[in-house]
Amino acid sequence: MSLGPGRHRFTGAIAGVGSTSGVRIVVGRWSDSPLGAFADVMLAEPDGTRVLLAPDDDVADFVSTTYGFDRVEIAGVRAEVTGREWHVSAPGLELTFTTGSRSSLGWLLRLVPPRVATAPVWARLTDPVARLVLRGVRTRGTAGNGRREYYGATDLHRVTGLAGSWQGTDLGALGDVSPEPGFGFGSTPERPSVTSIVTTVVVG
Repeated sequence: MSLGPGRHRFTGAIAGVGSTSGVRIVVGRWSDSPLGAFADVMLAEPDGTRVLLAPDDDVADFVSTTYGFDRVEIAGVRAEVTGREWHVSAPGLELTFTTGSRSSLGWLLRLVPPRVATAPVWARLTDPVARLVLRGVRTRGTAGNGRREYYGATDLHRVTGLAGSWQGTDLGALGDVSPEPGFGFGSTPERPSVTSIVTTVVVG
């Protein structure tokens, strides 16, 4: 399903974690979107190979036209949150990580009224600041195919621990999301974190 002309909002959270194995993972957990509720995984292997794990063709088409991947796999992706723990599973991937306290940036984000924080005009204003403060992060960009995307963050929590495996190899301990995975303009902060976010996609 392709998104028609107009504005489309995706509400959820994005988690970005690195590991001592060299695998870097970005998990999207979307509670409300034009594609329904879903989870997807963008994963960079130690050699730089970029992999998208998507639950169906619609999600795969949408994400892969926004970001760059070397391989796309259609597979059952689950991302469940229990308290401070995230449990993410997909064929070849088992991942559990724990969130900690709200960061100083998270406290600042909470001061902004949600209606303002999630508006595209706010994303345009904050983009220069995001690029300076959070290396590799953009709050707006062109996604190709006549689409523009705006990221409205409303909260941010640190990630404090990680366990899991990819393709049978242990991920090791938690690490920074470094080097930058190279998925595209949105990326994720270098420090492991979970960002509550509303993404607005403008088509046409």
